[in-house]
Amino acid sequence: MGILASPLGYLLTWLYDLVGNYGISLIILTLIVKLALYPLYAKQIKSTAKMTALQPKMNEIQQKYGKNQALMNQKMQELYKEEGVNMYGGCLPMLFQMIVIMGLFTLLRNPMNYIESDKMLLAIHESFLWINDLAQPDKWILPIVAGAATFVAYAFSQTNQMGGGNAQQMKMMTSMMKYVFPVMILLMARSYPAGLAIYWSGSQIIQIFYNLRFAKLKKKIREQGKKKVKKKPARA
Repeated sequence: MGILASPLGYLLTWLYDLVGNYGISLIILTLIVKLALYPLYAKQIKSTAKMTALQPKMNEIQQKYGKNQALMNQKMQELYKEEGVNMYGGCLPMLFQMIVIMGLFTLLRNPMNYIESDKMLLAIHESFLWINDLAQPDKWILPIVAGAATFVAYAFSQTNQMGGGNAQQMKMMTSMMKYVFPVMILLMARSYPAGLAIYWSGSQIIQIFYNLRFAKLKKKIREQGKKKVKKKPARA
């Protein structure tokens, strides 16, 4: 992830030269990254919503051709082609998002490993609001904010999950992760630099608004998809 962390380090240095405050630079960097990733988030959500709308049709094909795996796969591919759906359409955007997020995570965990500017050696130790040193962990306030924001963002994102044969299993898993993941983030934020916790908190707060926007988008796509599926019965 160092390959991506270094360019992000240059961007962070440029932002610091512009605003002269490391904490504000981190907030602006978070906003830039989230805005840059928005099209990928939207593409992932659209793909997932379309697949969800097709789920009744997919279940019908599975029941009808379940004993013939090859024919069932053929019918599935025909369905995807007819509806203009790519079953992997949500995977590639998610993969790219994770690469960017991990690159930023790597940078902010050990910033001076990827930043060559000497002035940033002092900048990362600046104070910000109640935090005396952004290179040191904030034991409670930021971790709680990061955990709470993660919980809310994850709770909203649960509506992104697809239905189908494994719907109950997926529901159980996501319900468990809704509580486990925020606790993990809280514990990690208590040991990582406060600058990293600022990034994660800001990122998840923005994600909450994204998810609210995407909820309306998914509802619209699913309603359109269901109307379309009803008009097109499965081909024998």
